[in-house]
Amino acid sequence: MAEFLVNIVVEWPQDGDPDLRDALVEAEAERARELAANGTIKRLWRVPGRWENWGLWDADDATSLHAELVSLPFFPWISASVIPLAEHPSDPCKDL
Repeated sequence: MAEFLVNIVVEWPQDGDPDLRDALVEAEAERARELAANGTIKRLWRVPGRWENWGLWDADDATSLHAELVSLPFFPWISASVIPLAEHPSDPCKDL
């Protein structure tokens, strides 16, 4: 498995349907729980004051990660930045 640092910014239109947004928020939370349960999402952090998060994701490769990202209900309204990660020899958690 490969690890990826993923930054997601939701870009919901100001004139977007609030009922659709509310339904997508619920669906997104459910999908995030599924991805966490299967080990794809390892950690998530919110950015205070913004509709944005950073996450540590696990996937076989970039193509697999892309498939998981497009499975997010908000995918049509997100901007995602992906940074592939490599092991560091001085990582204090590498033996945990």
